Amino acid sequence: EPERFFMSRSLAPALVTADDIMEFTLDSVACEDKGRAGFLERFIHGQIFKARPDVMSVVHSHSPSVIPFSLVATPMRAMFHNAAFLSEGVPVFDISKDFGATDMLVGNNDKGAALAKCLAHHPVALMRAHGSVAVGPSLPMAVFRAVYTEVNARVQTSAILVGGGGPIAGLNAQEADLADAVNLGAGSRAWDLWKKRVGAV
Repeated sequence: EPERFFMSRSLAPALVTADDIMEFTLDSVACEDKGRAGFLERFIHGQIFKARPDVMSVVHSHSPSVIPFSLVATPMRAMFHNAAFLSEGVPVFDISKDFGATDMLVGNNDKGAALAKCLAHHPVALMRAHGSVAVGPSLPMAVFRAVYTEVNARVQTSAILVGGGGPIAGLNAQEADLADAVNLGAGSRAWDLWKKRVGAV
């Protein structure tokens, strides 16, 4: 159903069970809340799904290694093959540009739509002083991209420090295209491991 998406109720992720999954419209209204509260930032997901029919999964993260790249002029770049999806650029959503001083949370449809507009066709966008959002054509690929955005941020930070601010030989566009084609097929290996680690079947 393209006009619906699933998300857990507002609960620590490690505690979520199948009974905690809720169905929402693309305006992030619960189809049947059964007395359960949804996440405040569900509007991130709903508005991205509305703007991007190609997206089947959205991951929002507060990855500590990624956040610094939302605060500085240094753009995040694809440093290695597993992060090839970053090569087309990583936009930064600054909520203050449209909404002034806020609590930094994407807590309504207008803010969600602004984030979706910033994300545009990219697989990842950073959120200034907040985190990031990664999308994909499947749940495993969205998680793969979220995880490797964090890893890439650590690698890039290390490269900057080791190189003393000099040039960094990250992936070029052709290398990134070739590597990402492999990632789209091989990402399921990591997904199977991650599921096992959290006890999922």
